[in-house]
Amino acid sequence: MIYNKKVSIIIPTYNEEKYLPYCLESISNLNYPVKDIEVIVVDNGSTDSTRATAERYGVRVLRDDSLNVSGLRNLGVTQSTGDIITFVDADCIVSKEWLNKASIYFCDLCVAAWGSPPSPPMDSTWVQKTWFLIRQKENQVQDVDWLESMNLFVRREQFIAVGGFNKSLVTCEDVDFSYRLRKYGRIVSDSRIEVIHLGEAATVKEFMKKEIWRGRSNLKGVFNHGLVMKEIPSLIIPLYFGILLPTFLFVSMIFLDLKWLILLVFLYMLPSFGVILKIRAKKMRLGDLLRLMFLIQIYFLSRTIALVKRN
Repeated sequence: MIYNKKVSIIIPTYNEEKYLPYCLESISNLNYPVKDIEVIVVDNGSTDSTRATAERYGVRVLRDDSLNVSGLRNLGVTQSTGDIITFVDADCIVSKEWLNKASIYFCDLCVAAWGSPPSPPMDSTWVQKTWFLIRQKENQVQDVDWLESMNLFVRREQFIAVGGFNKSLVTCEDVDFSYRLRKYGRIVSDSRIEVIHLGEAATVKEFMKKEIWRGRSNLKGVFNHGLVMKEIPSLIIPLYFGILLPTFLFVSMIFLDLKWLILLVFLYMLPSFGVILKIRAKKMRLGDLLRLMFLIQIYFLSRTIALVKRN
């Protein structure tokens, strides 16, 4: 393994006393030279025991009550000293070999960022297991368009070169960051760089709430990094479900024509079939497919609401 790079682990927090001990405990058990690990918790003014927990583990703690999560991560980087910067969320736990597996890319200058989608916990609900079918990649190692900031590695000089995360984005900051970073090299997902997300939405209600929140900065991010063709479906979906389909429903109710109703049902299901077609290479049982179809409807509804509910 490659042990000649110092790694700065940046963890943004706000009232994370529930999960932060598990996160820091997993980091303390990493199979990697302790002298080459720097952990920085950047707190957003927690009112619980978050900072006390971090201090108990002996990690560096910064505080800024005015910043969003993008700003917290940027602040952590400015105060860090590592050659490699990695971001992990406070409700995540890392595998013992997390840094070892990530280290194979430390000197690969063709790769600008690397990591993998965090896995759901072992005792996952059906919601967590089903939605991971969307997020997990087909191959153990593959190029991707973007990586989630819950498990993201980047070199310091390239992070600085792109200006870090966009502080004006409340959500989708990792998508925007990855798109801007791609000019420096590939974005690689490697499932061996394993992280488990304990805070993944466990119920339909939580899933819907999180997706409404995640959709808030979708359009704003496009204006920042420029339109990417693969983003078009996510931009169209809210308009599709919020304007086009209600219009067809209104027309079908006026004319009471079966052809209009059939067309409406077809148009409603079309995006869902498109998603299923996109992930057809993933092996799914019928039950998984039906549950996924249901969650996709919730996702589309949530992203449509997010377009209207901007605050």
